[in-house]
Amino acid sequence: MKDKRQRLNFILFSLGKFVSIFGASIYSFATGLYILKITGSGLNFALSIIVSILPIVTINPFAGVIADKFDKKKIVVAMDIANGIFLILLYIVSGIYGLSIQLIYISTFITSIFTTIFGISMEAAIPNIVSENMLLNINSASKIIDSMSSILGPMIGGIVFAFIDIRYFILFNGISYIFSGISEMFIDFKYNYHGNNERENSINFVEDMKKGLKYIIERKAIIGILSVFISLNFFIGLSITIPLPYIINNVLVLDSKTLGIIQSAFPVGMIIGALLIKRIIQRASYKKILIFASLGLCICINLLGVPILFKNLLFTNTIYTLYYCGIMIVFGVSISSIDIPIMYMLQKLIPDEYRGRVLSIVMSVVKIILPLGLILSGFLLNIIPAYFITTLGGTSLFFTNVLILNKKKVLFLDIGEENRY
Repeated sequence: MKDKRQRLNFILFSLGKFVSIFGASIYSFATGLYILKITGSGLNFALSIIVSILPIVTINPFAGVIADKFDKKKIVVAMDIANGIFLILLYIVSGIYGLSIQLIYISTFITSIFTTIFGISMEAAIPNIVSENMLLNINSASKIIDSMSSILGPMIGGIVFAFIDIRYFILFNGISYIFSGISEMFIDFKYNYHGNNERENSINFVEDMKKGLKYIIERKAIIGILSVFISLNFFIGLSITIPLPYIINNVLVLDSKTLGIIQSAFPVGMIIGALLIKRIIQRASYKKILIFASLGLCICINLLGVPILFKNLLFTNTIYTLYYCGIMIVFGVSISSIDIPIMYMLQKLIPDEYRGRVLSIVMSVVKIILPLGLILSGFLLNIIPAYFITTLGGTSLFFTNVLILNKKKVLFLDIGEENRY
């Protein structure tokens, strides 16, 4: 990073994303606890989570079109400042009328819309703000920020809820968003831009989304990448998201604190993977990395059910905790080894005028497929033992990904081959 402009872009990108993603994570958790406290209803708590996720699925395709049609810098800055102004207004309104459940639901939905549009635009702009040599580094930094938010967001959200009036946190969060938006004004979004400077600002959402979908369909490389993402999210939902808490709480009868420690090991593994991925890529082809990462996931998922078979040996809570933490760390490393190279390939493969739409469609499909795995997993848990589900899911994930990766010309193996597809 000898170039000062690139270094500044890297720092300001990391700072802006950290404030946006971290603030959203803390806000979502703290408001969820607030709802749980004043209503005592788990349904209302779940509804607050659904409201925050809904825009990701419904707004993503539209956000992709907006990112492709308008100046990404203006969108990124506008979304952060809009989020900040909205939260400051929420602080003022809640001071006059009180912070009601309805107001929280509405504000959560609106801030999630701003964050979704921000996220797609920023992801689509990443190849334009650093050189190709630094593209993998900035994707690793992005993954580290996401993982840190998932670890520290709930922790700080709990502290905020316990010791600070939530209205003051809303005000502080709003001010942080505005400062983040101001800092993003100094990012050079044209540093590595090779597209057309003249943008067609007229939007026909249906036609533009069709063009993005057509672009994906006509390119086997992107279909292969999308297939890997779909299988990954489906089998994670099937084999981990539901079975792991069930095994910990219902089968091994460990407390919720232990489950929290085990689940926090996953983002730690993702951070480790993000730090190691560039060295790994320098020593192996993408295909080998993805196959070995899929094998790692398969082994980890199969190991989740092993303690059930030896339950009669009465291992201590400490042994169970260390065992599952080790699995989740390896699991996180494997996920980073798949996610970061694939996002890197997508960013390099897709031209600027289509990147927002393609990334938004990929993310929307992935978000839609996850609930299908969750529903099937919940259904199967009532019929067969949990370790059958983990064995089935882990093995199926490995063979599905190997089948996808071995298809000719589905995924390029070296950067030099990209333009062929």
